[in-house]
Amino acid sequence: MGEDDLRSAAEVARILVDRVLAEAPVDDSKRIAVILDGLGSTKYEELFVVWGTVRKLLEDRGYTLVEPLVGEYVTSLDMEGIALAVEYLDEELETYWSAPCDTASFRKGASSMASGERKVYAEATEGVDSFEQGSAASVAAADYMVGALGRMSQAIAAAEPELARIDGVAGDGDHGRGMVKGSTFAYETARAAFDRGAAAGSVLREAGRAWAAKAGGTSGVLWGSALEAAGDIVGDHSTGYDTRIAAEAVRAACEKMLSLGGAHRGDKTMLDCLIPFEEALEVSAARGEALLDAWAECAEVAQRSAEETANLVPKVGRARPAAERSLGTPDAGAVSMALCIKAVLPQGQTR
Repeated sequence: MGEDDLRSAAEVARILVDRVLAEAPVDDSKRIAVILDGLGSTKYEELFVVWGTVRKLLEDRGYTLVEPLVGEYVTSLDMEGIALAVEYLDEELETYWSAPCDTASFRKGASSMASGERKVYAEATEGVDSFEQGSAASVAAADYMVGALGRMSQAIAAAEPELARIDGVAGDGDHGRGMVKGSTFAYETARAAFDRGAAAGSVLREAGRAWAAKAGGTSGVLWGSALEAAGDIVGDHSTGYDTRIAAEAVRAACEKMLSLGGAHRGDKTMLDCLIPFEEALEVSAARGEALLDAWAECAEVAQRSAEETANLVPKVGRARPAAERSLGTPDAGAVSMALCIKAVLPQGQTR
């Protein structure tokens, strides 16, 4: 390991290729599996600029690249940048490398959504999923929820660089990218489900499944499961949606995150934003406050709570080994949670 001056993309590519090929076996078949990994915080535009040179250098040296992968596959603590990995293939290894794979952390081939995944997902579900007709109130609520998910996606996309910066203080810097993937896919899936007749509960459940499938990682699973739990409470047949039902749905989402993630209040996670929000919404429901007014008031609680996580040190997750370093910086998950909560409100509506 060592340090060097900042280099151009082409020079970085050349260094990576030279060092990897220096380890080529004597019986090299000239057929290789290649992974260029962004490690969690490198922008895709930068990654593909490097890939253009890496590919040319490898091909100029006589290599055939078998189903190369370029993206984020192994994120790493305090390792912003890129990594190049090569596997020298024989006939057996190439068979395994080319085989479809579908796991929680990696998807590839026929079983994967990685290639044109939104289109594939939509085509696979179009006309297959059937949704029971919901009540008029539930359909109206579903329409609002699709819009809210769209606003959440936009808010997260705008905040991606800042979320990556915050997460990179003590983590691996990939929170923003994961949230963009999850929220975008959740919105597009919810919109497609609504267009096929899904009411409120079904829209939330479909969005949750899509979020978990796309975002991956602990955060993706937690968000996806929380939305599904909220969808179960909201349902498709209510004759009206008020602050009480909203509070019950948020409580179900919160309980699901608590049971799955193993974190608690004070551990410096998204729960340090969600729990105070849920408690404030319960109070508003008991007072009989109108839903949007209550949500706007409680969104301020969520915002303050997210900011106050700067005073905490992480006790769980990837940031725990560098816990002291995170003092003074809010938790990225709590910040993104507050952004999403606020985005549920119509444009321009605040307290």
